[in-house]
Amino acid sequence: MRPNPLILGGTTEATALCKAFSEAGQAGTVSLAGRVARPIRHPLPQRVGGFGDADGLTRYITDHKITHLIDATHPFAAQMSLNAVLASQAAKIPLIALTRAPWHAEAGDNWADVADIPAAVAALNMPQARIMLAVGRMHLQDFAPNPQHFYLLRLVDAPDAPLPFADHAVVVDRGPFTVQGDLALMHQHQITHVVSKNSGGTGAQAKLLAARSLNLPVIMINRPVLPPRPEVYNVAAVMAWLGHDNTDRGV
Repeated sequence: MRPNPLILGGTTEATALCKAFSEAGQAGTVSLAGRVARPIRHPLPQRVGGFGDADGLTRYITDHKITHLIDATHPFAAQMSLNAVLASQAAKIPLIALTRAPWHAEAGDNWADVADIPAAVAALNMPQARIMLAVGRMHLQDFAPNPQHFYLLRLVDAPDAPLPFADHAVVVDRGPFTVQGDLALMHQHQITHVVSKNSGGTGAQAKLLAARSLNLPVIMINRPVLPPRPEVYNVAAVMAWLGHDNTDRGV
């Protein structure tokens, strides 16, 4: 039976996978959460919006005769990734995660690893500083308990509601970013600290390389813990998993 996969998307990896599907003549559907105003168009049928919960995703899989589930969401989309694990088990279809290899501190880095967003907020309970806060729009309100800081925010879309910071600047931009550009941004705003999720990949790594160059402290938020699942870091591995090669590698 020809595979009928569902891609849980919203990342550059999902975009690359959709392109590979199109070039290989592989059918499939990509699902986007709908959290950005200008979603990237894909060369596959596309749906926008959540499924409600794992049961809702299971119903969609059953109703649309989905045969394979590919989780290509952001590494911090913990609830969606958990729902994907549960739904694949309930619907008895295979699941694979197309994700990004996490970043690791290297020589010259000045990182403090923290477990989650609340721990990052606690780490900012310190004298006034100038923070590049790279955590995404959904978590900005969590950092309101530390209003003493200046916050530099880089967002895909302009804020649609007042921000919880008295002193801040917003840059509306979409990656990939460059080290030179992030160095200029940090110099312009006199950044002293960086707060980042450990998203991995190359598209958002520039701020970390810039912070290393400037010897700035980085508060690095670790990824959420998920149930065990097959994970790969490139599109070719997903295509092989679906049978689009001449070998029997599996994952």
